[in-house]
Amino acid sequence: MTEARTTSVPEPSSSSTTMTVPVPAVRRGPADPVILLMHRHRRLCEGAVDPLEIAAGLEAHGITDRTAARFRHRDVFSLAEELYARVPRDGDRAAAVLRAPKQPVPVADVRAGRASSARRLTLSLLPGAVSALTLAGLHRTSGQTQLAIALAGAFALSGALSSALRRGPLRTTGRRVPAAGLWVYWLLAYLVCGDGLLDALVAGGPHGPWPATLTPLVGLSFAVAPAVCCAHLFSVHARRRLADSSGLADFAAGARPLLLATVALYACALTGIVLLSTLVLGAGAALAPTLALGTLLMLARLLTVHGYPDPAAAGLVCACLAEALACLSVAAGRIPGCGPVAAPVTDVVQAWGAGAVPALACAAAALVLLAHAVVTLGRASAHT
Repeated sequence: MTEARTTSVPEPSSSSTTMTVPVPAVRRGPADPVILLMHRHRRLCEGAVDPLEIAAGLEAHGITDRTAARFRHRDVFSLAEELYARVPRDGDRAAAVLRAPKQPVPVADVRAGRASSARRLTLSLLPGAVSALTLAGLHRTSGQTQLAIALAGAFALSGALSSALRRGPLRTTGRRVPAAGLWVYWLLAYLVCGDGLLDALVAGGPHGPWPATLTPLVGLSFAVAPAVCCAHLFSVHARRRLADSSGLADFAAGARPLLLATVALYACALTGIVLLSTLVLGAGAALAPTLALGTLLMLARLLTVHGYPDPAAAGLVCACLAEALACLSVAAGRIPGCGPVAAPVTDVVQAWGAGAVPALACAAAALVLLAHAVVTLGRASAHT
């Protein structure tokens, strides 16, 4: 029989000393580790319509599966499910939305949606039309009239591009890098006249105006329409994947191939447009630099639209610096003793032509942005 442990308490007396009773240690912090997280992200949890939206928000705040393990959960999605189940929503609004039967879309809304889509498509075709009309006017004029048409066409093209990018799936609603527009204009200007300048520098000039070609710019202008369509398809399918996924890893497994397919589809469309514009206009256009620049601009815009403007601007400025340094290195090679500085660029131009420099610069920047986009746009937080 187990002996019972007893504690004898002395009778109170004036001579007796006070007995010290040990106090059990107080556990600091809540016994439930999720409570602190619930209070910290209460607004996110109260406004969510499903656990995946909470998981995407937690991911955006830097909470990973390793962090979720500290809250006794195997991953972020499991933690989000508990938060979704435990945090009350005002009038259970989210559950009511999910349980509500789907109502037929009014005919007026359908017509308004179609009109809006047609308007966006028209605006996306406007830059190509402006560039084609400008090129036709330049071919039919000369002298000061030609210069005036060129300036008017440049301003009109800039306005048409701005109108096309202010609406639809390529519009940006968050923070932007103001200098990114300058880098885009530099890249477009180099596409038009940079190859002629580099050829003249390698040949010892320039001794006068160098040649310029507008055919690649016309191709890129018409490529705004497929860029809008590809961005719309990526956005729609990514959000559909977000609604159907069972977790963050499941979403990433479907979103990353979707991004690669979107970029490949745009590259194919751009290739066809450049080849067609070359055939119609009867002027040669370097396919490689045009394709590399178009892909770089598409990736930079996608990253900016989904909330990552800094990497997009970094990719653009790196391509600009590479093109500028190529021209400067050839010019610096004329300084006595600095001939080896110009050797790499000169060898590339003599081997593959001046178009190889912007092709390599833009392709390298596009590959870096593509690797970054595969990681960032594969997160659910980029599509909430």
